[in-house]
Amino acid sequence: MSGLGFELLATDGAARRGRLHTGRGTIDTPAFMPVGTAATVKAMAPDAVAATGTRIILANTYHLMLRPGAEIIERLGGLHKFMNWPGPILTDSGGFQVMSLAKLGNIGEDGVVFQSHIDGSRHQLTAEKSLRIQRALGADISMAFDECTPFPAKKDDAARSMRLSMRWAERSKAAFEERPGFGLFGINQGGVYEDLRAESADALKAIGFDGYALGGLAVGEGRETMFGILGVAAPLFPAGRPRYLMGVGKPEDLVGAVERGIDMFDCVMPTRSGRTGQAFTRFGPVNLRNARHAADPRPLDEACACPACRNHGRAYLNHLVQAKEILASMLLTWHNLHYYQDLMAAMRRAIAEGTFAAFTAAFAEQQAAGDIEER
Repeated sequence: MSGLGFELLATDGAARRGRLHTGRGTIDTPAFMPVGTAATVKAMAPDAVAATGTRIILANTYHLMLRPGAEIIERLGGLHKFMNWPGPILTDSGGFQVMSLAKLGNIGEDGVVFQSHIDGSRHQLTAEKSLRIQRALGADISMAFDECTPFPAKKDDAARSMRLSMRWAERSKAAFEERPGFGLFGINQGGVYEDLRAESADALKAIGFDGYALGGLAVGEGRETMFGILGVAAPLFPAGRPRYLMGVGKPEDLVGAVERGIDMFDCVMPTRSGRTGQAFTRFGPVNLRNARHAADPRPLDEACACPACRNHGRAYLNHLVQAKEILASMLLTWHNLHYYQDLMAAMRRAIAEGTFAAFTAAFAEQQAAGDIEER
């Protein structure tokens, strides 16, 4: 019996409006999860994150196992208490960070041997160890251990990688300790090859998971290729389980993926952009480093209710960015997360009302119109 509950409340085409129930709260879907890499959403206090409308965040197994260590976090009462976030937390398996950040020793049937990017210390990560760490952290949703297939990859290489991930998925399921309110997601792989994606989906469904993620996308293949894979792969998974697209993305990526049946997302885009002076608005991105904002009293977006838009003009935000003040990162990150959560809420309403096609058309028109500074 599933440790999580998922209700599919409405559909509009392939787009889905749902509700995911965990032991620490309910998440309305489509949902966006800010990335809290090292037990913090950068430049944001936990109550500020919640104030944006966020109900679930993501934390990174790889980073937390290296610093401060899963054992320390467990001893201190788990990740929720450690970072003072009472809501649900999804933890990735650590596989992607091992491939992208660490100095790899070797990848074998048992797992991955690597050197830490922090101090060069040597570690091994296996499906069983990844699940033990995620349990120690107290993750509400754990992810199966997988290898993120690089792009580009020849079909034979993508197939080898995917099949290894499927064997690891089976071991992850065996290592996962089922409890009410907690769940485990499997990860679909196969690169840009539709038949490999289908083979991976069949393998994951045979194992049985509380939700299904699509991994190995947004790694350089391009938006249209990604959308093509989503259109084929998303419907392969059970309608009564959530579908999660990992590491995506820009606002237009979220809208296009929801249109193709995706329920959950995570990405560093809104937080990283906020720290580099970029804000997202209804009319596209705004670069606050640009000198033309220096004397502009208007808000970033007059329709936005976040503190950056409610209390400050572009001139002040430009000043903070130019002066490299920490408050710039705080305000722009808050704004971006608020915008992302507003976007998700608008999509949920449109699906529930059966007006998602009209929503996507209006969204595209506004984005094409350009930043409000040009209007």
